[in-house]
Order: sequence, then C-alpha cells, then structure tokens
Amino acid sequence: MGLRIHFVVDPHGWCCMGLIVFVWLYNIVLIPKIVLFPHYEEGHIPGILIIMRASFTDPGRLPENPKIPHGEREFWELCNKCNLMRPKRSHHCSRCGHCVRRMDHHCPWINNCVGEDNHWLFLQLCFYTELLTSYALMFSFCHYYYFLPVKKRNLDLFVVRHELAIMRLAAFMGITMLVGITGLFYTQLIGIITDTTSIEKMSNCCEEISRPRKPWQQTFSEVFGTRWKILWFIPFRQRQPLRVPYHFANHV
Repeated sequence: MGLRIHFVVDPHGWCCMGLIVFVWLYNIVLIPKIVLFPHYEEGHIPGILIIMRASFTDPGRLPENPKIPHGEREFWELCNKCNLMRPKRSHHCSRCGHCVRRMDHHCPWINNCVGEDNHWLFLQLCFYTELLTSYALMFSFCHYYYFLPVKKRNLDLFVVRHELAIMRLAAFMGITMLVGITGLFYTQLIGIITDTTSIEKMSNCCEEISRPRKPWQQTFSEVFGTRWKILWFIPFRQRQPLRVPYHFANHV
C-alpha cells in the first residue's frame, strides 16, 4: 500500500507479540471448533461470522537527512542522542535506535513504536481486539447457558475430551485481555482528545499540554488522516496525513 515496512529486532518484543498471536489463534481456532461449528451444524444458530499491520508499519521514523519545510525550520530541533534534526514532539526510542515523529510510546506487544504514521492502526488493533475478545466470551457463555446441548460429538477428538479445560482457559485469557485492552484503549482515546502523547504525559513538561485545545473531531482526524469518520474503522487503506504544523504544542 505504499508504506515502508518497519521491523524491530527485539527478543522481548517478539515474546510479547508471540503471546498476543497465541491468544488470538487460541480463541479464533478453538472457540469456533468447540462452540460455533457444532451448534451451526445442528441448527442452533442460523449462521456464523467466519484479522498484524500495526506491527510492521513504519511508525514515523525520521530519515537521516530530512527535508525541513521552509516555513517550519524554527519548529525543528537537534536530537541529542542521534544528532539528527527532528520536528518538535518527536522522541528518540532507545529500543529502536531512532527518532519517531510524534511518538506515543514503544509497545512490546506489537514489537514496534506507536507514532504519527501507525497510531491509527494501533487504535484499530485495540478496538478490534476488544471486539474479538468479547465475541469469544459471548459464545463461551452461550455454549453453556443458552445453546441446546450438542448431540453429535466425537469423543475421540482432543478438543472434545478436554472441552471444559479449554473453555476455562479461553475465558480466563479473554477476561484478562479484555480488561487490559479496555484500559489501554481508554488511555489512548483520552490522549487523542487532549492532544497529548503518553511520553508527554509522563514527562509533564508543560502544564498547558494536558488541556484540550482542539475539537475532538480535529484531533482524531489528524491521527487517522481523514475527516471521514467511517474510514476510521477501515485498516485496509493508505493513510494520507493531514497537513498540520508541528508547532501547535510543546515538545519533549
């Protein structure tokens, strides 16, 4: 889609990202096999609804010789770690080893920085992970308390013989992930509404930075690269950044 591939060599990030993939696959593969498919075959439910771009998208890494717009030179500064010019509100990531435009944080769960160019994808990742987790928990509940008992069962299958343990593990992982993702998603939404990154919140470098100075529609439009709200939910598109000067807030 015309985007640069960004991959971080970090074993800790690989482990975190691998855990997330395992939880996804566990709920995507085993929950349908235990709950959806058997009930669908026996007509208990009318149909079934049979999703990592944020990890590999460039978060906004600055090139070695960036082209500084003529009218914005005063809003750029020199990084004291990599000795490269960067726009204000950029931050140098110690794990990735380079500066990222409007960096929010380095997320080990996607093994990548969350910055200007992939923040919208990270928000979509949180949103759809919540939906997927709620989807798995809902069908786990319906399997025991709503659906009719499945009559045709192959007891030779591993997932059938250990169904209770698998369902309990899925419920535990689902609840844990739902609580964690909900908290993360909430802090991200508050950060966008107040036009403040996580790094700026932790540094507390300016009292004014915690006050919203823009309508929430504008801050979200800048993150997602479009004012069409329906496109905020579509990951399979190319983000076109809105032209906004870098001097609207102080920097880290």
